[in-house]
Amino acid sequence: MKYVVQMGIIAGISFAGELLYMLLPLPVPASVYGLLLLFALLMLKVIKLEQIQETADFFLLIMPILFISPSVSLITSMDLMKGNILAIILMTFLSTIVVTIVTGLVSQCIICRKKKRKE
Repeated sequence: MKYVVQMGIIAGISFAGELLYMLLPLPVPASVYGLLLLFALLMLKVIKLEQIQETADFFLLIMPILFISPSVSLITSMDLMKGNILAIILMTFLSTIVVTIVTGLVSQCIICRKKKRKE
C-alpha cells in the first residue's frame, strides 16, 4: 500500500506539471514543470523525502531500461545521420563537457552553502 501512495504522489505532481504546461505559454516541457514542482515541494518540506523515497529509488533503478527504445531508434535511423556524423559527435562531446562543468559548479555551490550554514 505504501508504494501505491508514493506512486500516487509522484503521479499527482506529474499531472500538475502537465496542467502547468497547458496553462502557461512558455516553451517548457511538462516533465520539467513536474520536476521543478517536486523540487519546490521537497525544499518547502510540503513533501518529505521519506514519503516518496522507495518509489523514486525504484524509478532510478529501472531508468536504463527506458533508454533502450530510443537507442534502437537511433540505430535504425543511421542512414539519416551519416551526413552529419561529425557534427553529432562534436555536439555530443561539447554538451557532455558543458553538463559536467555545470554539474561540478552546482555541486561546489551546494557544498559551500552547507558549510556556511554549519558555521
